[in-house]
Amino acid sequence: METETLAAAGQMDFSILALFARASLLVKLVMLLLVAASVWSWAIIIRKHLAYRAARNEAARFDAAFWSGEPLDDLYRQLGPDPDGRASRVFAAGMIEWQRSHREDGRLIPGAQARIDRSMDVAVAREAEDLEKGLPILATIGSTAPFIGLFGTVWGIMTAFIDIAEQQNTNLAVVAPGIAEALLATGLGLLAAIPAVIFYNKLSADQGRIVGGYESFSDEFSTILSRQLDL
Repeated sequence: METETLAAAGQMDFSILALFARASLLVKLVMLLLVAASVWSWAIIIRKHLAYRAARNEAARFDAAFWSGEPLDDLYRQLGPDPDGRASRVFAAGMIEWQRSHREDGRLIPGAQARIDRSMDVAVAREAEDLEKGLPILATIGSTAPFIGLFGTVWGIMTAFIDIAEQQNTNLAVVAPGIAEALLATGLGLLAAIPAVIFYNKLSADQGRIVGGYESFSDEFSTILSRQLDL
């Protein structure tokens, strides 16, 4: 009897597709949700990686142009009031307020320094918010996917025990498929959560460094303009 049971269990298909096909409807929905979450998280990871690399490259090019010795008015005319680059937009925000702070006679309106600082702070905050888009989704997937998978596993095991009770048979051929199908949900949950958590931490650190660079430039540019205000 034991030999027949082992032979029957050995003949069963335990591939992922077979386990999915044999799972109950609710567990199938959980598995599909986890697969969709995994695909979504990888799409965000790739998109943010490309966006951050482009932001770093643009900031490096802008820094080279800014510190090249070229007059800032000429650099601003080349970039325009609404440039494509993120670092360039922070610079443009300061230059726009700098120009608006001049009267027709060339004298400065009082409080120009504070307005310039606020304009660049707003520009930095806007870029930081844009760079952060998508990261909360990664954090949500990383924190919830294991529990969603665990829910599928609990439901699958409960269904497996119900089948055992109905068949009044506890041999391996009856128990193994149901348990394997249930555990697949937990595996998919971890498969979705682990990359999401790892890359959330990495991308958050990258975003912080990029925004920190914008803040440092804003402070340096504000210092340069303050010297002009004191003349």
